[in-house]
Amino acid sequence: MRIVIENVDKTFIDSKKREVTALQNINFSIEKQEFVVLVGPSGCGKSTLLNIVGGLMSPTQGSVYFEGTNGKKPTLGIVFQEIALFPWRTVYENVIYGLEESGASKEVQREKGKHYIDMVGLQGFEGAYPKQLSGGMRQRAGIARALAIEPDLLLMDEPFSALDAQTRTIMQEELLTIWNRTRLSTLYVTHNIQEAVYLADRVIVLSRHPGQIKSIIEIDLPKIGRDQEEYRSQFEQYANEIWQLIRHDAQEASREG
Repeated sequence: MRIVIENVDKTFIDSKKREVTALQNINFSIEKQEFVVLVGPSGCGKSTLLNIVGGLMSPTQGSVYFEGTNGKKPTLGIVFQEIALFPWRTVYENVIYGLEESGASKEVQREKGKHYIDMVGLQGFEGAYPKQLSGGMRQRAGIARALAIEPDLLLMDEPFSALDAQTRTIMQEELLTIWNRTRLSTLYVTHNIQEAVYLADRVIVLSRHPGQIKSIIEIDLPKIGRDQEEYRSQFEQYANEIWQLIRHDAQEASREG
């Protein structure tokens, strides 16, 4: 399945009744099993674009469509920065929520719930409530819930930005391990350039005001282990190339912020 984002524009009316263009002329595709990362300065429309791809928001112009669905409605798994777990449900009950909603049998719920809880390393915590978990564990539960419906496309909006640096690094490694097992087409939003280079097959760099595609960079490094010493120089070259593309916009954004 291939996801095509074609000629997408998005305009809003701001609080002063002015029309603001958030996104302009966005064109790219996400190939089957591809991990695409959106990166750019604050205010470039990354999350807006992710919400449009996820069907949570409509484009003002243009379209998003899925090729190769054989007529079936594509399923989407979404992981947000704010981990939206239900506080009154256990880890297991949160993970199987989407399966319940889709009418899956209890047996399927049990089988898939266990499989994805094990995959994200939360075995033994099935009966725990969100308040009993660390930030990283809550985010793992959120990822397991998104994976449990076995989506055609996984959307992730800065899922690790609220975590401390150590936990974030661990979660990035674990996400790649999970991706290696599931091979899900993924669209991932981040501010973090190192994270983008570490995770992506392709990085899409957006400009700000309005968000337009400045560049699409293919990361020609092994998917697993690209943080090893032998790739350090190439890794840093990619990171520097992306930083040079967004540097001016990021400085403008910080001055406005």
